Amino acid sequence: MNRITRNTRLAAAILCAAAGTLAGSAHAAGEARNVIFFLGDGMGPVTVTAARIYKGEKQLAARPGSLASPERAHLVMQSLPFAARVKTFSLDGQTTDSAPSMAAYMTGVKMRNEVISMSSDTTAVDGTGIQYINGENTTCPPTNGKAVDTLLELAKAKGRAVGAVSTTRVGHATPATTYAHICNRNGYNTIAEQSTPGHANYNPKLLDGIDVLMGGGQRNYLPKSLNPSSKRTDNVDLVAAMQAKGYAYVDTGTKLRAVDTAATGKLLGLFSQSEMAYELDRVKQNLDQPSLSEMTEKALGVLSRNDKGFFLMVEGGRIDHALHGTNAKRALEDTLAFDAAIQTALDYMNRKDPGLKNTLVVVTADHDHAIAFNGYPKIGNPILGKVNGYADGKPSKAADGKPYTTLVFGNGGRPNASAGSQVNPEDGNKPWIAPARAPNRDDQSAMNTEDDNFLQEVGINLGAPGSETHGGGDVMLFAGGAGSKIFKGTLENIKVFDKVRQAAGL
Repeated sequence: MNRITRNTRLAAAILCAAAGTLAGSAHAAGEARNVIFFLGDGMGPVTVTAARIYKGEKQLAARPGSLASPERAHLVMQSLPFAARVKTFSLDGQTTDSAPSMAAYMTGVKMRNEVISMSSDTTAVDGTGIQYINGENTTCPPTNGKAVDTLLELAKAKGRAVGAVSTTRVGHATPATTYAHICNRNGYNTIAEQSTPGHANYNPKLLDGIDVLMGGGQRNYLPKSLNPSSKRTDNVDLVAAMQAKGYAYVDTGTKLRAVDTAATGKLLGLFSQSEMAYELDRVKQNLDQPSLSEMTEKALGVLSRNDKGFFLMVEGGRIDHALHGTNAKRALEDTLAFDAAIQTALDYMNRKDPGLKNTLVVVTADHDHAIAFNGYPKIGNPILGKVNGYADGKPSKAADGKPYTTLVFGNGGRPNASAGSQVNPEDGNKPWIAPARAPNRDDQSAMNTEDDNFLQEVGINLGAPGSETHGGGDVMLFAGGAGSKIFKGTLENIKVFDKVRQAAGL
């Protein structure tokens, strides 16, 4: 083959490849009338892997012999056919806060930490470093940045139904980025007002309102006259205001299960004062709160009635909180509950939209955590247990001759002299089991590292339980259904917005 012929064929191949790429992009554009965006808060790669193994352990306990080993279990999210890695840094931090990381997905704009769905010039603090909040009310100056459009608002403008569901309070960073605009994420009262049609602070881009909003957060919607735990500083009842605009309101799992979605146009569910319970506690304590799967199914029942389509965001928000607490067991339980909600959505939509021909499903995380998968444990070693080596099956020992667990954290908190730091208020004030971070490591030989209230060992002590930080690593993204083929490679988090918008024709 001479050089001219070779170059001609090379050029033809490049043109064909480019044409294929453009054709693929054109095919993806506008395919998805329906978008379900799943966000596992803080659900980095180690958490996903550990949850898969944990699921395998549960499966083998229920059905012995159903897997060769727990490592071979399958998560629903990992069954989606397309995958990518996502860079998570914010405008001002190598390690991001949840507000700008989720806002990057929802708006395509890089923001500073603690900023929710605002322009890049917005700041969460004043020139002296004081946060723009007073209690849970905003003090953001009106000249401090501008609101930027979110995917939920763009969908609403197209006449589609919209919703947000979370196991955190509905005004927490992740759900708030879909429908609110505020310079500091901690202005929870103001965020609640932005979701309430008719309020002076209502977000007009929501038009007649979010069609479904469910999670915790009663203390930001109900006044002290009705709710002694309220954080509101006025006597405004935002729940009553939303009911006056046609919302059905539920505050227990029992009431949510009774909702007839065929007869419900708008649905508000607030199931706790602040965050909802961890899945482990919800089940063990038999709390009358819905599971994430139940909320997801009811949300889809309301939203999917719109013939023009819908946008729904579903967050497994307490994965993040358990990781902040270095309580791996609750993090893994909530990750599996999140994965179960994905299965619920896939089953529901495959009945409504066979093959997901008009429905895009995206699953990702907003950031990682400082959790690590440790040592050389043997196949089948309990993921919450101490490491037993693959070579001899015996307990692995650190240089000090003491055992260590598979899951550890680079930093985090430990119980200290204060009584409040020593117990878990969400589990009847049972004491934490926490190896001390001291010059000499605690011997964990006799510790039950699989106890509900065991806190994994930390490398750097940052204070009391709950003080572990986010991690700056890339996270995984999985996608399936209409338009999902464009989710691949390594992406800036702001580019995820572009791809969802393209696939959904927004």
